[in-house]
Amino acid sequence: MPYGMYISAEGAQAQQQRLEVIANNMANMETVGFKRDVPIFQSRFAQAIQQQSDYPHSGTQNDVGGGVKIIDVETDFESKSLRQTDIPTDFTVNGEGYFQVQAPDGNVFLTRAGNFTIDGNGRLITQDDMPVLSTDGNEILIDNTRRWEIYPGGNIVQDGEWTEIGLAKPQSNGDLVKMGNNLFRPLAPVAPVTEGERDVRQGYLEQSGVNPTREMMAMIETSRAYEANTRMIQHQDNMISGLVNRLLSTRS
Repeated sequence: MPYGMYISAEGAQAQQQRLEVIANNMANMETVGFKRDVPIFQSRFAQAIQQQSDYPHSGTQNDVGGGVKIIDVETDFESKSLRQTDIPTDFTVNGEGYFQVQAPDGNVFLTRAGNFTIDGNGRLITQDDMPVLSTDGNEILIDNTRRWEIYPGGNIVQDGEWTEIGLAKPQSNGDLVKMGNNLFRPLAPVAPVTEGERDVRQGYLEQSGVNPTREMMAMIETSRAYEANTRMIQHQDNMISGLVNRLLSTRS
């Protein structure tokens, strides 16, 4: 394959992957606590260097670059805005930290989505029926037929009993891996959020971190870049076809 067509094909593939990431962001514009993804681009070496038949900065024809590629998709943890719902089982962490929830297999995941409910057994659960854990690692139980309230710092009080909502934070947000359904799996041990840092708001939810205008502009930009690469492939294909036809006509 001609080198120019190879570079254009790599560029089109990278832009297609970026479109998929943007489309996923836009699909989660209304998802509580969703964190947008950001694709990271990097220039790629020529095919010969990637196959280790040459080396970078060799000064040969293989050292002219091989287009671009997406090397990683990072999560943007910065955007945080709150929406008041006045629903008693809606919670948000105003500051650092994540709610701890337990999956059916026993694994503990982290989430910023606090749109919880209370099931028939009195457990505080997520939208996917995962129990929310207290600081001591137990399921949080609430008798919804009797009055209960939440105090500053995330303490649920009912009939004189206090249950502290379990909040944890990783050493770095880079230690978190998206697991789907607004869950994160920590790659390293997490630490409990200290008493002075705990700030849980009842009747509020953290909104999605997706800015519709920003994502739409990125989608337009990416679509144009993808179209430019595909047009380059077509032009180069036409060029090759023209050369082949000329060679065949001269021989005949």
